[in-house]
Amino acid sequence: MSSDITPDRLRTLFRPRSVALVGASDKSMFSAIAYKNLVDFGFADHTFLVNRRGVDVHGQPSVPTCSDIGHEVDVAFMQVPQSGTLAALDDAAAAGIRNAVILSSGYGEAGADGRRAQQELVEHARSLDMLVLGPNHLGFANFVDQVPVTPVPGLPRTAGRVALLSQSGASSSAMVDFASMAGSDLSYMVTLGNEALITAGHVLDFLVDDEATKAIAIFMETIREPEVFATAAKRAAAAGKAIVVLKAGSSEMSARTAAAHTGALVGDDRTIDAVFRELGVIRVDSIEDMMITAAAAANLGKLGAPGIGWVSISGGACDIIADRSEDLGAHLPELAAPTRERLQQVLPDYGTVQNPLDVTGAAIIDPSIFTKAIEAISQDPSVGVVGVISGVPWQSTGGPNQSQYMLDAIGAANAATPVTLVNQVLQPITDYTKSVLAEAKIGHLIPGLRQSVVALRNLAWWSATIGSVTTHTPNPVEVTTAAARVGAWSESTARDALTDAGIPVVPSGLVTGADEAAKVAAGFGGAVAMKIASPDILHKSDIGGVVLGVEGDANIAAAYEQITAAAATNAPDARIEGVLISPMRTGGVELLVGVVRDPQWGPVLAVAIGGIFVEVLDDSALATLPVSPDRARALLDSLRGKAILQGARGTAAADLDALAAVIARVGDLALSLGDELESLEINPLRVDGSTVEALDAVITWATPADDTKGE
Repeated sequence: MSSDITPDRLRTLFRPRSVALVGASDKSMFSAIAYKNLVDFGFADHTFLVNRRGVDVHGQPSVPTCSDIGHEVDVAFMQVPQSGTLAALDDAAAAGIRNAVILSSGYGEAGADGRRAQQELVEHARSLDMLVLGPNHLGFANFVDQVPVTPVPGLPRTAGRVALLSQSGASSSAMVDFASMAGSDLSYMVTLGNEALITAGHVLDFLVDDEATKAIAIFMETIREPEVFATAAKRAAAAGKAIVVLKAGSSEMSARTAAAHTGALVGDDRTIDAVFRELGVIRVDSIEDMMITAAAAANLGKLGAPGIGWVSISGGACDIIADRSEDLGAHLPELAAPTRERLQQVLPDYGTVQNPLDVTGAAIIDPSIFTKAIEAISQDPSVGVVGVISGVPWQSTGGPNQSQYMLDAIGAANAATPVTLVNQVLQPITDYTKSVLAEAKIGHLIPGLRQSVVALRNLAWWSATIGSVTTHTPNPVEVTTAAARVGAWSESTARDALTDAGIPVVPSGLVTGADEAAKVAAGFGGAVAMKIASPDILHKSDIGGVVLGVEGDANIAAAYEQITAAAATNAPDARIEGVLISPMRTGGVELLVGVVRDPQWGPVLAVAIGGIFVEVLDDSALATLPVSPDRARALLDSLRGKAILQGARGTAAADLDALAAVIARVGDLALSLGDELESLEINPLRVDGSTVEALDAVITWATPADDTKGE
């Protein structure tokens, strides 16, 4: 059914020509507000009231069934109890209605009984070839066509360029109110509820094709049908429509990945961060930032350069912008020499040419300074957008606007990049504000200094990212080992799998006796590392199963006996394959490269600096599979400790291209091992100049009870 929920199919839902309020009642506040909204928006003649008793409702006649309406209807807004919903669907379907917006609760959010009721609702809707929005939500409002199918009160009448999707109906009213206050005028407001059939991804897909919508803001607690969402997000990136998400809630992955260090790095929230980065989705942490960023993206569009140029008449505001830019990671480029020369000709002698630029009080006397400064900075090759800080009134004093001449000078700039006006405080953008801006020919205003830094930083990141939202094709690996895919593989078996994939592994020998251990160690010609080999002992050091830096036949034989005795004592039930012997390695940088399977997004790759200290350092980068070598290189570049790989303090610089190729190959191996793979971890992966080799490896398999395939 999900594949049938196409943008064309959703168009009949979100752009209806007529609506039936099913279960309309004077006793229901929801019914009264929903009807009032439709009347206020001029949709009364296309609204039909359905009440099973056929009595007058909201001062208008009603009909007992949808079939009694006698007109074609696109949407049934159902305000009936859960117990009557299936019958109401039958009645609507009999009247030819194909879309239902279901208000009632008591479904998937209400425990086992509710989940069963929701499944029954879905199956019934499918049997009737009906689409269901909800249940347990507050409907939607189409501001473009002026059709509100919602009991949310106080809706704005102005249509804009930002669509708002919310899994929380209760929060949607506050979001709409703030959007109006902040000038983030909406094209649609859609509450999603339980997403029994129509998910955020489906609505996003519809909005990609909607000409009125230029950016999409989404409040969500979870992502249902991840593949649908990801596909729609990629389409949005290709169409140049920004997606701004406020994702609430975070939790760690379940204990199925606890056997590997990677499991501590790849939690649900970190995975979402990685997925959003790959899809070009902007993530924010407040309603305010969500709506302001979405409005900036809708009005300013894709930027041609990552730098933000600032022009202000307040030196104090310049200081605040500089501080917040450093805190928040916004790029303030140093102005190019030609730009500085132009500005020196514009500013008074006491002015300082820098970014942010204070045009000084001289601009009050000569506002053309503002105009020329904006033009100069907008032409700097490193600047993609210019933020201009100046006051703008939000209410009339009854007389002329005293600052209009200054705003006119700002609007007169013939800028080479997008320009936005910025208020110093979170001041409402009223109809009066809009009229003042329109007179000055200023197209966009952001309220608040911090908010403007966040929004423009987000827009710059998105602009640089969406061109690289692509899918890499993996290179398959032929895995020859016949070991059973249950529990965990021993390190010896895991090393064989890595070798099959062409991943460099430190040489080793598996021995089953002290004399054999001495012979194998002698072949390596130096100190060796000795470890117990068992599929049942993943953390070998914890049971005394590792001895490092061993030399000499007698010492090697003694170490063999020590290791096997420790295993027998501390893990008496473990299956012992023998002792693994490898030459000792020193120097270089130790990394962790691992893969764990996320229940929603599939295998997730983690790259981290630290080896055995990886959880202490907490310096990791994630990506869903597959990854290309270029993507792996980008992961390395994103690590805080990347300077270590570049040859810090006289150490040899790592061959990052060779390292990236190995990391990408680890991802290929994980995919080739199939859906039964739970985790694959190389820890450490040692890098010393051009030498890259795995020193230890763990591969674990999901048990049938833990198998999340198909979720």
